[in-house]
Amino acid sequence: MVDSCKFTPFGLWVKTELLRRGKSQRWLEEEICGRYQLYADSGYLYKVFTGQRRAPRVVRAIWEILALQQRSGA
Repeated sequence: MVDSCKFTPFGLWVKTELLRRGKSQRWLEEEICGRYQLYADSGYLYKVFTGQRRAPRVVRAIWEILALQQRSGA
């Protein structure tokens, strides 16, 4: 079970969006690596989602991936 107290508002939003869309975090990791050639694995994203690591390029990539999908209705 996800301990939501550890996640930042951004982390909660990403997790919620992934669940709502039926997408996995692994899918998101692959999108980040494939589209943006940035490093992203489960441990790294966990640190981003909990505020332990600042990663502006990864955060921007996540926003773009999820916002683009939201606009296209995917």
